[in-house]
Amino acid sequence: MNQAPRSASGNLKLSMPPTTRRYFAIIIFLLASVVFSSAQNFTDIKPTPAQLSWQDLEIGVILHFSTNTFLNREWGDGTAPASTFNPAHVDTDQWMAAAKSGGAKYAVLVAKHHDGFALFPSAHTDYSVKSSPWLNGKGDLVRLASDSAHRAGLGFGIYLSPWDRHDPRYPDAAAYDKYYLAQLGELARSYGPLTEFWLDGAGSAGRTYDFDKIVQELRTYQPNTLVFADVALYKSADIRWVGSEDGTVPYENWNVIDRTGYLRWRPVEADTPLRKLHWFWHPNDESSLLSVDELLNIYNKTVGRGAQLMLGLAPDNTGRLPDSDAARLREFGEAVQRLYGPEHNLTRQAQHITNNPAEAAIDNDPATFWSAPDRSATLELHFEKPITFDRAVTMEWLNEGQRVEDYSIQAFQNGVWKTLAHAQAIGHKKIDIFPAVTTERVRLNLLSTAGSAAIREFQLFNGTSALPK
Repeated sequence: MNQAPRSASGNLKLSMPPTTRRYFAIIIFLLASVVFSSAQNFTDIKPTPAQLSWQDLEIGVILHFSTNTFLNREWGDGTAPASTFNPAHVDTDQWMAAAKSGGAKYAVLVAKHHDGFALFPSAHTDYSVKSSPWLNGKGDLVRLASDSAHRAGLGFGIYLSPWDRHDPRYPDAAAYDKYYLAQLGELARSYGPLTEFWLDGAGSAGRTYDFDKIVQELRTYQPNTLVFADVALYKSADIRWVGSEDGTVPYENWNVIDRTGYLRWRPVEADTPLRKLHWFWHPNDESSLLSVDELLNIYNKTVGRGAQLMLGLAPDNTGRLPDSDAARLREFGEAVQRLYGPEHNLTRQAQHITNNPAEAAIDNDPATFWSAPDRSATLELHFEKPITFDRAVTMEWLNEGQRVEDYSIQAFQNGVWKTLAHAQAIGHKKIDIFPAVTTERVRLNLLSTAGSAAIREFQLFNGTSALPK
């Protein structure tokens, strides 16, 4: 029987002419180069449909309500008896109505905080609402909250703390991980679609969790749920923490994050409580409530920097969100609409555009977009009468990745173009604020793009006239 020739070492030799071997080697090299360069190129990393939908939500809330609410503290140690939890008038419909009035599109409930007390009747522990006097042990706070969220048209998510200061299995990693997965399975199977799952690394220094197995369990029942985690906690999560709890993004915000050579699309979520540094309710705490101006500043520095704003809400010990908190959320939502409502967008008045296809960028419809020419482009608007504005909102179409790398916004004044804003990243949404200017000509300059960038919206607003003096 004929056999293919082998080298002295016994390895199979390819029998082909030298020229053919050279061509073959070149092809292999080029294919390897393409694979390698694609893996290392930030602009080639694209979001999933679930991530795109999530980024369009822009504002969410996270609800903290547990034994800590009744003990005037932020972190429990797991020793409080289950009887501590006994609210008299739980009104989850009120929670969700207040969140929605503030512009929230989804709500995440802390189903178990670090003290280990579960707000659902878990079959795997007695330290839960089933052992409390609330509703004679028949209550399920997760069920109430999820039903209320869905009735209000909000997405619903879950926070399940990996750290557990109560459960005796926690020191045994294998036993506790089995318990945690069992509780996660209960939550993932029983409360409808989950928009987001929060993984919090607080208190877990020196502890290693099997996050891959945790997410596999979640994905079995919730394939479209986005996983939030700190970049240092879990490298394969879908969303990343901003790095602080003041609700602002202090850097150029790129959606692709590099974890020592591992690139992943992970948009930012910036969390901050509605009451300064207080996630749980505390008595005699009215002075900590953020003002509307403070909330607008946070909004401009989170949503306005391409991130998601996650506001912390804390129902009181009766089970209702305090009236002052609900009113502040409503005031905040109204202020955002007065500033950035589509009816206030001044680009609708533009009489002429330098590039007709660019009309999709000023049509008040984020579902459409202008595909700009490769590498650089300019969108110039002409107005019949001078307009006055002090801020611009620009949105990228991100389905094919984040493409804008350098841009400026300019107004034509006294015969020259004056730069009003200059930055690098646009991303989902960028709000640029500057001294008020009056002009008849405005332009958006895409100074450097990776290929063809796509602009969903370029909008102008006059904040000085929108807000009360």
